[in-house]
Amino acid sequence: MRPPFRYSKQEKRGISALLILIATLQCILWFYNPAFKSDKVPLLTIDSLIISSPEHPATERAVRPFNPNYINDYRGYLLGMSALELDRLYTFRKKGKYVNSAEEFRRVTEISDSLLRVIAPYLSFPQFNKKQKVTVRRKQKPFELKDLNKATAEDLQAISGIGPVLSSRIVRFRNRLGGFLVDEQLFDVYGLDEEVGRRALKVFRVQEAPPVELISLNRAGEVELCKLVYLGKRLAERIVAYRDSVGKFDSIEQLTKIEDFPSERINRIKLYLAL
Repeated sequence: MRPPFRYSKQEKRGISALLILIATLQCILWFYNPAFKSDKVPLLTIDSLIISSPEHPATERAVRPFNPNYINDYRGYLLGMSALELDRLYTFRKKGKYVNSAEEFRRVTEISDSLLRVIAPYLSFPQFNKKQKVTVRRKQKPFELKDLNKATAEDLQAISGIGPVLSSRIVRFRNRLGGFLVDEQLFDVYGLDEEVGRRALKVFRVQEAPPVELISLNRAGEVELCKLVYLGKRLAERIVAYRDSVGKFDSIEQLTKIEDFPSERINRIKLYLAL
């Protein structure tokens, strides 16, 4: 090897130029690269806790308060906590407990007072001990159906679709019958829409049926049969004429064989007849 400092003038110039180039690059990096300015590097550099501040240059940063109850290993490492200190906190949290102050955080983790002073301004503790307002729902009273035979005209007008005229008509029809025996008789009221009737039966139902004196189909005359609301004078005459020509009725359903008999109401008419 060549002895030191025994270089030609040309080699010495090359080495000097290289040293000058290196020094120049170092100066450029120092003045133009923020990473080399250690005096402006923040003490805390926790990834999700540090946000850029638009009021300051990109090299200055602000630290958000955070809840140390949910700190992880990586954040604890960046804060300067040891693995043993973090393990103490994890053991404490596994018991379902929370730290509610900086002093309690220091007591549980046993970190040094100097480290606590650095990170204490950024510790945020929720108020776990506050009593939460509990909303108690009142029990609703069970809905009670009203007796259709006791409802007044004013009561019936509470149903949408039933006005003063229709409510009075329902009451009159009920009085002529001597009281409803079954709910379906409400649909026999003239002018009552089926949908309105169904709506009314959600509120009113037959709860106390009145006593009924049955009419003998095989012995009653025209006058007695006419007392039944569902049978007019003409239909009563046809029933008697049919009975005289054919003989006694074997069943009440046999009435459906008579001309113009309202077969759709046979189930309601049966409630007032007997053989």
